This record gives sequence, structure tokens and C-alpha cells, in this order.
Amino acid sequence: MDKNKQRSLNHWLRQQSKLAKRWLMLAVGLGVLSSIFLLFQAALLASILHQLIIEQTPKTDLIPHFLGLAALIAVRAGLSWGREIAGFKCGEQIRIYIRQLILDKLREMGPAYIKGKPAGSWATLVLEQVENMHDFFARYLPQMSLSVMIPFVILVAVFPVNWAAGLIFLLTAPLVPLFMALVGIKAAEAAQKNFKALQRLSGHFYDRLQAMTTIRMFDRTQAEAEHLRAASEVFRMRTMDVLRIAFLSSAVLEFFTSVSIALTAVYFGFSFIGELNFGYYGAEITLFTGLFVLILAPEFYQPLRDLGTFYHAKQQAVGAAESIVEFLQIDVNEVKSGTQPVPTPEEITIEADGLEVISPEGKRLVGPVSFRLNSHETTALVGPSGAGKTSLVQAILGFMPYRGKLLINGVDLHDLSHEDWRQLISWVGQNPLLVHGTIRDNVTLSKRQITDEQLENALKDSFAADFVENHGLDYLISDRSGGLSVGQAQRLALARAMLQNGSFWLLDEPTASLDARSEQLVMQGLAKQIHQHTTLLVTHQLAQLQSVDNILVMQDGRIVQSGHYQTLSHEEGLFKSMLAANHTPQPEHQKGNLDA
Repeated sequence: MDKNKQRSLNHWLRQQSKLAKRWLMLAVGLGVLSSIFLLFQAALLASILHQLIIEQTPKTDLIPHFLGLAALIAVRAGLSWGREIAGFKCGEQIRIYIRQLILDKLREMGPAYIKGKPAGSWATLVLEQVENMHDFFARYLPQMSLSVMIPFVILVAVFPVNWAAGLIFLLTAPLVPLFMALVGIKAAEAAQKNFKALQRLSGHFYDRLQAMTTIRMFDRTQAEAEHLRAASEVFRMRTMDVLRIAFLSSAVLEFFTSVSIALTAVYFGFSFIGELNFGYYGAEITLFTGLFVLILAPEFYQPLRDLGTFYHAKQQAVGAAESIVEFLQIDVNEVKSGTQPVPTPEEITIEADGLEVISPEGKRLVGPVSFRLNSHETTALVGPSGAGKTSLVQAILGFMPYRGKLLINGVDLHDLSHEDWRQLISWVGQNPLLVHGTIRDNVTLSKRQITDEQLENALKDSFAADFVENHGLDYLISDRSGGLSVGQAQRLALARAMLQNGSFWLLDEPTASLDARSEQLVMQGLAKQIHQHTTLLVTHQLAQLQSVDNILVMQDGRIVQSGHYQTLSHEEGLFKSMLAANHTPQPEHQKGNLDA
């Protein structure tokens, strides 16, 4: 990582610290206050030892001194506890803010961008990498101030007592931050590589965990285990590199501080035997003076040693911030929402002219295409896998950047409020997402304005009422529709779309993976709902398209045919070839009209 980039990441991290300035100042203030009490503690302890050893004072006379010493220790312990709490609150507040920035950015980018990376890499970004910033804000930043303030407080107390000891402190203190600066660059590079390896390992493991059944069915367990072992070995090596630097830096810091403390002790030792006669102001060095300075010597270097320990946390935060800042700086202007509401939302007309759908990286996925979805008509979008159907749908939903014209009721989608536009869409997909919660929560999506009567009618019209009555509305559904069959989940998704009551219905393979009975029920429920609504149906099942108003046939990102079923089925082209390829005897339940 070059210096300019590291400097910019440091600047970004410090900018985030302003959000918790109150907690940060409280942590620093408690640390400085603790150092002031430390001076009294050192002076009291040195006085007790001087009176016991030199003045031969009875121990009973020193009971108040012992009680005062215990009180000072208790107060400093309380201040240290308060400082830890303040530091934790500082880190917590900033972590919540950064995590919210990431989630807001993900919401802006939309599902099309999210699906471009493994789910495990997003989990690492949102969880581990944000968590790895905690020590930077909770400990390193407060310690940065304390590593200057506490030594300064001690120097102010030591110089009036013995200027030679103060000079030793002053000259040896810069050795610690100097070494930290030298080791910092290497630590940042190691931390950065460690995060990259963790992202790859997390993404690989999470994706394979989801596909465990498929892996076992195709007897790929051993091969995937080898891939996972290789990825984990890379992560192990990167982690050991980080730990090696951390341990070596701590050992060298301890060496420098030990030498500095030993130098102070040697000076007082030779002064007591009369070999050194400088450093004091007229009077001879007493045991109280030597003990007072020697007790403070480790405490003088301790903030610098702690800073060296937490310096690793800083480099870890810089490594984590790199991926986060890169993600947050992704340009979303091409998918950014406008502010204009959808005109005449009761009737939806969608028109594309020279439309090109592009990926977030700038690659053209679809286009140029031109088409029109008329109000109150059902249009089918068909084509082989990889033709660009999903990308086109994502652009209509406002999740993919595009060039050209994409007009909703005559207004370009770039100018419309995407939130208002999506409120007008009822969507039923091939893999409906049911979240962890009750049936009621999944159907209503926690919308309070939905009455029990509306919910009951939606469940009835979607043919979901039969199994919902058996389970109850408070039946708990686990992640990924656990506890329900595919057909039951699809009918709940249909009920959810009915409650949305959108002017534009988007059906993306709504009967895929369903058995015959479930498919019949879902299609009957859809036929009642999409009547008199603008509808776009994406499907591979061509036989049920005889009653739709228009069919768009896509191939390699282009619309190669369009027209009615009867026309396309007799016209030489892709649609006729697809129809012949998947022609099977048509079940009775598919012969009804789709949109009546």
C-alpha cells in the first residue's frame, strides 16, 4: 500500500472518529486524571518506604498512609474502568455508523450488484472488517492523546525533583514511536493481505455450505474439501504474518523501554554511592527522590508501550478500511433514484427506445432494444438462458444502470423516485424470499395498515388459506422458507404480491419448480389478479402463452422477435425452435387463459 493511499485511509478513519467525539474526549480525560492520581500514589508509596527504611518510622504511625494508598489504587481502578467503558462506547457508536453506511450503499446498488459477489464476502465486509476497526477507535485514538499527555504530566513532576532523570525520559521516549513508524508499513501490508484472504475464504465456505446437497449428490465432496483446505492454508499464512509482526514489534518495544528504565535505575544507583554528582538541585538525592522517579519510570513509558501494542490495531483498521472505502466510493449515479413521482400511477405503460443495460463495471449486458408494454396488457419475455432477460428486468426495477430511454408513463426512470416506482410493483419470482418470522410477518411485511380482512382475502385468493389454517398465522418460518414446501412458499409470495396491489405485475418464472397441483393453484390465483393490470411475465414455459397480448423473444441481449403466440409459432425463428424443443403434451390445467 503506497503512502498516499495509507494517508487518505488514515484521514478517513479520523473523520469517522468525530462522530463519537464526546466519548473519545471522556476516555482521554479519564486517562489524564488517572495519571494525576498516579503522581500522588507514587509520592505516597515513596514516602512510606523512605520513612520505613531511612527514618525507621513505626508501621502503626503509617496506617493513614496505607489507607490513603489503598484509596488511590481504588480510585485509579475506577478511572481505568470508566476509560474502558468510554472507549468501548466510542468504538461502538462509530461501528454502527460505518455498518449503516455499508448497508445504505448496498441498498443503493441493489440486488444485481450484490449477487455479483459471494455472500460470504459481504458478510466479511459488514461484520468482520467493521469489527476490526473497533480497537482503533476504542483504544488506539485515545492512546494517541494519552501517549503525549501522560508522559508530559510525569515530566512536569520529575524535572523539579531531578533534571537528569527527566532528561533521560525525554531523550529515550522518541525511540518507541520511531520504531512503530518503521514497522507500521509492513504491518499494514500484512493486514491488507489477511483481509483479502479472509474475504475469499468466507465467500468460498458460505457458498459451498449453501450448495452442500448438490456437492454430495455429484460426489464433489473431496474436491471441494481440497479447495477449502487450500483457501484456509492461504488465510493461515496471512494470519501468521500479521501475528509475527505483532509479536516482534511488541518484543522490541519491551526491549527499548526496559533499557530506558534500567538506565534510570543505574543513574540513581551510582548517585547513591556518590559516583555521579549531577542531576539534583543543591541537596543530595534521597531515597524518596529515587523511589519516586523509579516508580514513575515504567508508568512514563507505559502509554508509549500501549500505543505500540495498539498500533497493530491501527494497521488492522487501515487494512479493513481499504475495502470499505473502495466499496463506499463506487459511483451509483447511473442507478441513483430521482425525485419525481410516477404520473397516473393507476395505469402503467413502459417504453424502451435504444435501451442498453450495462453492468456496474461498465460491460453491456443487453441492447440496444426497443419495446413497449401497454397499459392493461400482459407481455411475455422469453428466451434461452443467458439471453439477458434477468438484466432487463433488473433495469426496469431500477437496480441496473442503463443508457438510452426507459420511460415509465412517459418519464425516464432516472428522473423517477425509485421508491415510489417500486411501490407500484407486485412481484412474484421463482424463488420467493421468506424471512425468519411468522406467516403473518412474511405476507404483510409488517405493514400495519393491512387489516385482517384484507389478509384473509389475499390468502384465499392465492389458495394459501388451506395450509395457513392448519398452521396458523403465527406459525414460525425459519430462514430460506424452512418449514414450508416450495408450493406453499410460492402461494405466500403470491398473497404478499396481492396485498401490494401494484399497477404493474412482474412475474419471473412464478411456477418454476412447482408440482402440477401447486402450479395450477398459483396460475389460477395470478389469472384473477393480473386482469386489467400491466403485466410482464418472464418464463420458459411457452405453451401457456397462447392468451398473452404480446411476446418478446430475446437472444444474446437483443429482442429478435415480437408478436402474438399464433404468429410466432408459425414464423421461422427462435420462438418456433424453442417451442419445438420443449413441446410436451399440455396438461389440462394449463389450457385456461392466463389473464382471462
